[in-house]
Amino acid sequence: MADIKDPENTILMELKDGTVVIELLPDVAPGHADRMKELARSGQYDNVAFHRVIDGFMAQTGDVANGNMEKDFNIRLAGTGGSDLPNLKAEFSKLPHDRGTLGAARSQMPDSANSQFFINFKDNHFLNGQYTVYGRVISGMEHVDAITRGEPPANPDRMISVKVAADVA
Repeated sequence: MADIKDPENTILMELKDGTVVIELLPDVAPGHADRMKELARSGQYDNVAFHRVIDGFMAQTGDVANGNMEKDFNIRLAGTGGSDLPNLKAEFSKLPHDRGTLGAARSQMPDSANSQFFINFKDNHFLNGQYTVYGRVISGMEHVDAITRGEPPANPDRMISVKVAADVA
């Protein structure tokens, strides 16, 4: 497991193959980092599907309204919802969308991010300055690389559990 420097701003995401450790960047995107911790602490990310996984690009998840439905036809709704919390203001920065960074998924409106996010499989610098970067994988990227591909995947992988490291004994 990674060397965790700030447990309050570290996310432990349990996937089928193991734990992904994500360092949040509250100094860069405080609203997005706080939202992820709030949703993790309330259990809303648990069992949510990766509903859009594009090989060589990214894996998207976090639709807490539709992404934890139990199977097949309902997963097609995933990607259309968010939490019942208000949308977030964009927190664009100079941080590049490098491999392993966490980006806030949103609609065409810059201030429409809510609960969905994506993890970049590779450097996707064409996204720079257009999507908020608010975290980075510091351990377990091989588990992200193993997520089942598809839009949506026929049998989507899920975030088994998502916790703030400070809350784990």
